[in-house]
Amino acid sequence: MQRTLSLVLVACLATTAMAQKLLVKSGSFKDLKSEKELDLEFTFDNMTVGKFAEADYIAKKKTEYNDKEPGRGEKFEQSWIADRESRFAPKFEVLFNDDGSPIKGLRGTTGAKYTLVVHTTRTEPGWNIGISKQPAYIDVEYILKEKATGTVVANAIMLGIPGSQFGGYDYDTGTRLAESYAKAAKELRKWLVKNVFG
Repeated sequence: MQRTLSLVLVACLATTAMAQKLLVKSGSFKDLKSEKELDLEFTFDNMTVGKFAEADYIAKKKTEYNDKEPGRGEKFEQSWIADRESRFAPKFEVLFNDDGSPIKGLRGTTGAKYTLVVHTTRTEPGWNIGISKQPAYIDVEYILKEKATGTVVANAIMLGIPGSQFGGYDYDTGTRLAESYAKAAKELRKWLVKNVFG
């Protein structure tokens, strides 16, 4: 029994590790080797949330929250959208630009030759109710474009990027998802160091 449990645990850990691997779908990121800065752009078009289209998910949650407390649904919707600029993008930038990063990436970098679009295709918000928790997960598509022409140079995906806070203080959806973006940035930076700048 204990051996079976150990094998299941190892399989789960291996699956999580595989899910976070960056997979280049087309083109190459090698052109970044001579660059020092990168313009970042974050998009969420046609994103799914769990098994729902994002608009359907927001409508469902708004109704649920407003049924419990009038006006709470609108607050949820506002924070759901605001978290993108106030939490997710900044968290990504901080971890992408961590000490030793060979290239700096920020939103609005006007002098950069390339733009990296960080496109979220799927979000799993997760939960934390004290006695049980499920980390958040995101799927991301990285689209590298020439800034002047908009020509796509490379396209890659990273699936199942987990997000939770050490110590379990991630009761807020935005906190968990921000950690997914931190993990996405850290893994992308490590991949670039190894495969482009190494």
